[in-house]
Amino acid sequence: MLQSLLLMGGLGIITGAVLAIASKAFYVYEDPMVVAVGGALPGANCGGCGYPGCNANAEAIVKGLSPVNSCVAAGSEVALQIAAIMGVSVSDKEPEFAGPGCYYGKDEADMAYRYHGITDCRAAEMLFGGMKVCRIGCLGLGTCVRACMFGALTMGPDGLPKVDRNKCTGCGACERICPKHIIRLTSTARRILREYTREECTTPCQRACPTGIDIKEYIRLIREGDYEGSLQVIKERNPFPTVISRICPAVCESRCRRLLQDESVSINGLKRFVCDYEMNLNRRSLPYKAPASGKKVAVIGGGVEGLSAAFFSARLGHEPTVFEATDTLGGILRKAISRERLSMDILDWDIEGIRQMGVETRTRARAGKDFSIAGLLREGFHGVFTATGGWDSRLLRGDMAQAENVFPGAYLLIDLLRSRTDERIRIPSGKKAVLAGGEGMAAEAAEILRENGARDIFVISRKTQPESPLDPEVSERLLKTGAKIVYGAGITKVKGEDNRLTAVEYTEFATGERRILDADLLIIGSGRCPELVFIPEAKDEPDMEASPSKDQGPLLWEGHELQKKPDGNREAGLLSDQDVVSEYASAVAAINGGRKAAAALHYLMAGAGFQDPSLMITETSRLQDVTFLNHVNAVPRTLLKPEEPPHGSPDAFSTGFLPEEARREADRCLRCGLVCYEKAKSEGKAVI
Repeated sequence: MLQSLLLMGGLGIITGAVLAIASKAFYVYEDPMVVAVGGALPGANCGGCGYPGCNANAEAIVKGLSPVNSCVAAGSEVALQIAAIMGVSVSDKEPEFAGPGCYYGKDEADMAYRYHGITDCRAAEMLFGGMKVCRIGCLGLGTCVRACMFGALTMGPDGLPKVDRNKCTGCGACERICPKHIIRLTSTARRILREYTREECTTPCQRACPTGIDIKEYIRLIREGDYEGSLQVIKERNPFPTVISRICPAVCESRCRRLLQDESVSINGLKRFVCDYEMNLNRRSLPYKAPASGKKVAVIGGGVEGLSAAFFSARLGHEPTVFEATDTLGGILRKAISRERLSMDILDWDIEGIRQMGVETRTRARAGKDFSIAGLLREGFHGVFTATGGWDSRLLRGDMAQAENVFPGAYLLIDLLRSRTDERIRIPSGKKAVLAGGEGMAAEAAEILRENGARDIFVISRKTQPESPLDPEVSERLLKTGAKIVYGAGITKVKGEDNRLTAVEYTEFATGERRILDADLLIIGSGRCPELVFIPEAKDEPDMEASPSKDQGPLLWEGHELQKKPDGNREAGLLSDQDVVSEYASAVAAINGGRKAAAALHYLMAGAGFQDPSLMITETSRLQDVTFLNHVNAVPRTLLKPEEPPHGSPDAFSTGFLPEEARREADRCLRCGLVCYEKAKSEGKAVI
């Protein structure tokens, strides 16, 4: 008996010791902050926050990886409760919702696929590759509807998903589960920021438009009589709609699919109709703006590109200010276009619309003289964009008597060459000079730089040595100056401290390797200052302000190039084929340059990476298309009738089309997709 008691007691002591050790070894600490935040979350575990469940999101919120209002299943009260727990404030976030990207259902397809026994889109995609002829079209099996936990999606009678925006929380469950990527989260900011990809159902006219306006959609709204809605679609990508409706080269019309049958739709004429309709009412329809970000943006240049960059920055929630060297805004539009083609009243109308979006303007403010980029960053601007225009703009401004200097240490090659014969043109001497491009005049430029006191001279050539345009005589002259040539590379970043340039970064195309050259002078072989976004250099200390004040020592800054599309392997760096080296070919192309600049400012100020370029549509992208039309009746194009200008104005303030004419012309639109289009009558389908 005693032995049994001793044995049991010993086992109890051993078990207790083991449990005590285990409790120490396997103890799991629960952060009380995570517990408190997790308790405030609704426990829906929908995954809309991007994390696998509410507990994971609570941990991310506490670590600062997820905002306090990241829960899509909860309201603002929960966000405020979490903010109180965290001791932070709640920032507004633009609402997102699901947006289907296909309008032509499988029941209307030329070939209809039936998946016997298969009810899931992902399975059908894996087994059969998709439905009908279109590789992007909706499979129509409703997997996205079943994935939605908020009842915001239903399948419509046309076999396509329909979104109830009042119920959609933007959780992204449908986007993640769709195998064809035709349903995606969308918002104003997303649509402004993105470049179109090969996974999207874009129309031929939309791809041809330099600004990428959703032409099919704005024409559809005109057909339905929703002129304000049509304007909103146009203004999503074009802040100068009334101006462009008069001077646009209308390259979109040259790609209109109706040309396979009769005549293109009068796309630009319809744009003029709806824009003039607004102007004649004298009641401006302002587009949506994202919630305020608290970020201030400076744009140097008040031409089309600069004003467009400011407009899109305002729409993204930032506070833009435009700095213009002359006393008027509009750039080359105001100086070089015939008044008979574009009256200044029209230009002023669109510029006033940009101002009303919250864009401030300062005229008679010249970069390098009245302000500097470093000075703007010290003033509290979080980003600066240079849009000063090219050689034509300088001629119109009368800025030929001095060298153009937009950012510290940077000058144009043409000004350096002129400085040899024109005493008014002065280029400061630099000890470490870099010449970007200009190979044909590189030897003369290097000689001038050496005469001016340059000790080290580097020539950055985008060509490889076998491709180099340098002839033996030029190469020999360069060698005599002691210049070093870097072949097959492009400058991707400039760096500086306060009001001086300190370095340039170049990328070797063959290897992708980035190298830094110390430099205090940069000579650019183009007719305009490069389009760069300047931001304060990132600090190692996480609590350091983005825009340092005067007591924080020297201001270190960086100038970044805009994002480029993946054409070949040499798209990076200044002076690529995608860069504008003089003036834009058209105002509508300059508008798109401004949008890309606003996107770059947005990404860089947030410390985020650019959009993945791998799927972007480029000039060389191979996309589905059609070469003939079936069951489309020939309908003559509605022509604009010339009218007498009212009140002696050089511009006809008319709608161009009468409302019934506009709707008749809008009816001619085929509402194309990649390979689909509206037909004049129903037809039989092949079933596979």
